[in-house]
Amino acid sequence: MSRECLLIIGGVAAGMSAASRARKTNPRLEIIVLEKGEYVSYGTCGLPYYVSNLVRRPEELIVYTPEFFRRERNIDVRTGHEAVEIVPGQKLVRALRGSSQEVLFQYDKLILCTGGAPRAEIPGSHFTNVFTCNDLAGAIGLRDFIQTHRPRRAAVVGGGYIGLEVAEAFAANGMEVTVLERSSSVLENLEPELSQRIETRLEEAGVRLVKNTTVGAIAGSGSAASLVEYGTSGSLACDLVLLATGISPRTQLARDAGIRLGRTGAIAVDDRMATNVPGIYAAGDCVETLHLVLGSPVYLPLGTTANKQGRVAGENAAGGNARFTGIVGTAVTKVFDLEIAQTGLSLAQARAAGFSCEAVLVEHTSRARYFQGKPVLLKLVFDRGSERLLGVQMLGEEGVGKRIDVAATALHAGMRISQVSQLDLSYAPPVAPVWEALLIAANEALKKLRR
Repeated sequence: MSRECLLIIGGVAAGMSAASRARKTNPRLEIIVLEKGEYVSYGTCGLPYYVSNLVRRPEELIVYTPEFFRRERNIDVRTGHEAVEIVPGQKLVRALRGSSQEVLFQYDKLILCTGGAPRAEIPGSHFTNVFTCNDLAGAIGLRDFIQTHRPRRAAVVGGGYIGLEVAEAFAANGMEVTVLERSSSVLENLEPELSQRIETRLEEAGVRLVKNTTVGAIAGSGSAASLVEYGTSGSLACDLVLLATGISPRTQLARDAGIRLGRTGAIAVDDRMATNVPGIYAAGDCVETLHLVLGSPVYLPLGTTANKQGRVAGENAAGGNARFTGIVGTAVTKVFDLEIAQTGLSLAQARAAGFSCEAVLVEHTSRARYFQGKPVLLKLVFDRGSERLLGVQMLGEEGVGKRIDVAATALHAGMRISQVSQLDLSYAPPVAPVWEALLIAANEALKKLRR
């Protein structure tokens, strides 16, 4: 009698988390992972730091190799295998090994971890000096190009997390950097008070920012791009172009198989990561996720979420009964010496969702002032009707990346502002002030509520 087979499509964060969890749940299960690329189980969020040389070797970003999974966990990882069709009625997946050799896989349970793809296709993106930084192979190619060709002028299309992180990496490599952003500020949904601080810091670091513009085409001669055309008549000479326009869920495979997509355009799943097709699960950057503050699904692809969802999908596909309850939209990045973090809803998002909301803005320090504390700018959004915390954003040179976790925990717990104001947070002069910025903001919000 043949063993039950779990087939997983995609071998990065969600896929390998699912495979590992499934193996722990069911030691007898046959597990096969199909990955179209060369690498599995690597830290995607570390890619910009490989480009900047802070991470010296690509191997440092790889958690485990395919050989490790085969040898230590009895997981059959097939790199260079691209799944091209799912036939649910036959529990069959058709894949291509290399570029042309067809291979068929029978499964009992299937997990889709197909991830996301760069959002915008721009004419001219085929040039050899136009890159993305969404996977390890792309980051290796980008750094190799920098080291070989020593480009002087770089254009970054998109001012989101990856765009700004790689812009800093380019500056660290001695390039003149211009960021072209389609909206009125960097980092989508960031409060304007925080965005302005970031833009000032970019300018101080010599990074030029052009806002409210769209890139129409990339032009060049031969195999190399030399000009980025933007707006109605703008143009930018360049030796290197990075496309960082965001990502969209890879869903074609799922759609063709009759797997339902949600209103966000990503795969719809329940709290067990199950799709509408029996025996098929999905996790990671290809799925939409319940936002606990909004109470509705969103598409917010993040590595932390992908790993958690992968574990849940893997356990359930192997016979367990795990749940993924949702997210509150916590994210953090670092732009030069500024840490920027957010969780929950911005004021604009809260208003668009129909909350009767207000916000307070405070600036305090990361430590006692006599211990050279660094400024912390914090904006807190709350609902007047329920007096519930809705969101927090922070910016500063020190400690912001972990301070946001307190606000994220409060959002998960559905805390009211009065409860946030009473949190017992740590204090010691070299570490934190007596009054944390979050507590000050909560007390300011209480004053507004009591008027």
